[in-house]
Amino acid sequence: MNAQSRADSTVLGRRGFLGLGALAGSSLLLAACGGGSGSVSSAGKDGGTLRWGWSTVTSWDPVTSSAGWDVHALSLVYAGLTKLDEKGNPVPALAESWKYNGKGDQVTFVLRPGLTFSDGTPVNATAVRKSIERGLTFPGSLVAAQLATVEAVAADDDARTVALKLSSVDYQVPSLLAGKTGMIVSPAAFEKDAKGLATRPVGAGPFRLTEYVPNQSAKLVRFPGYWDKANIHIGNFELYPLPEAATAIASLQSGRLDVAQIPGSQVSAAKAAGLDVQVIPSLVTTVLDVNVTKKPFDNPLVVEAFKHALDRAALAKAQTFGLGVVNYQPFPPGYVGHDPSLDNAFPYDPDKAKKLLAEAGYANGLELPLTATGASSALAEQVQAQLAKVGVKVTIDTIPASQATQIVYIQHAKAFAVDGFAGRDSAVQAFQVLFGEQGLMNPGRRTPPELNAALQKVRQTPLEDPSYPTVLKAATRIAVERMPNIFLYTQPRVLARKKNVSPLGSYLAVQRFDGVRVN
Repeated sequence: MNAQSRADSTVLGRRGFLGLGALAGSSLLLAACGGGSGSVSSAGKDGGTLRWGWSTVTSWDPVTSSAGWDVHALSLVYAGLTKLDEKGNPVPALAESWKYNGKGDQVTFVLRPGLTFSDGTPVNATAVRKSIERGLTFPGSLVAAQLATVEAVAADDDARTVALKLSSVDYQVPSLLAGKTGMIVSPAAFEKDAKGLATRPVGAGPFRLTEYVPNQSAKLVRFPGYWDKANIHIGNFELYPLPEAATAIASLQSGRLDVAQIPGSQVSAAKAAGLDVQVIPSLVTTVLDVNVTKKPFDNPLVVEAFKHALDRAALAKAQTFGLGVVNYQPFPPGYVGHDPSLDNAFPYDPDKAKKLLAEAGYANGLELPLTATGASSALAEQVQAQLAKVGVKVTIDTIPASQATQIVYIQHAKAFAVDGFAGRDSAVQAFQVLFGEQGLMNPGRRTPPELNAALQKVRQTPLEDPSYPTVLKAATRIAVERMPNIFLYTQPRVLARKKNVSPLGSYLAVQRFDGVRVN
């Protein structure tokens, strides 16, 4: 495989570390109870079929889905009480409004009237209560941890009011419920056949699944009972696996696909082929995981040296073909949790890196492995070359993508690994994954007390409070300065589409198709 192909594979490889960082969710947060659908306005007729080359799912059941990337497909068939708009704000969805009590330890949602699931059963308060309780108690639930602060769920007699009693003050709930964690599943379906949901989802989203062949295709039709049906113009939706980078454009030209993600290297070719290309900002950030319980990273000077030894601008240019943005923190520029004062937190400085390594006792250099999968090998090789300039000899430890979850996230057996973080539905959830003592991407399992205190303050601050951005950025600063994670650059979502498909919404978190038409 040549360098170009390896780089393409890094961008599009969903089973490599750049996809594994999204294991249990996929977005983040922002403000409070705003309205609006965030739709894309486009004139044209309703109906038509859209064929999307994206990815297959691990499960159509949001409670057992094990990959964060699933959320894009699951959002076609499920809806939550809230959703995230294009900027990441939680806005009404199945619930038309919500309100916290004075203490901030209970949030009450008011459902829209007259809604149904795709099986015809009502979306009422009892159904919502049962669905959330299932997420908490279902054996093997992968969303239970995210719902840990939910102490009880009460469904009022009017059938439209649902109250979540919380174990502590937590204003993050509307954001948390906007993603996979809060997708509402039909109780009639899971009470009859819970295992069947893995291949036969029943939700209240914009589409209804009619045919599914695992790892090959999914066919859906527009669901007329969707709460925002007036904004859904696609009549039929077909989902196919993401094509290889080398064949993506041909798949669009032949008509097998109408929309597909492509690597940055293919943008010019796509435009030359008469396709429209959208570069959509996303929450995906490439990062190097560091385990501070293993040598040489048990010495903070080594961690600091590595942060200064990497030329992030060169990495972003090569790996994203100039479309990525250098980033020293988990949130992308322009996002509420992004602190601009950290935009050059660890400037590229090989001389400083060498000095720090010498102070740490490695004046003559050191050797260590960097763990990667085939999908991230091009990035690993570039990191290897950069670290060699400061006296660090890196060997690339390539492991099968199928084993990466067990080895990296469960066993925490590796000291240094290529990874990627796709964000979460709430800021606190994102911090927990990256920096929490049980965080998937915190192999050292250590968290500074001051970071925990800062996150507690974030939870206790309403999203609409003017001080919220400041409080969240303070937590970001502590995390960047005290935690070992080495953030490198953000990656946009690059989508090529045929001319008969109208522009897609620029959603940071989940790609939605509100307002999109196929002519």
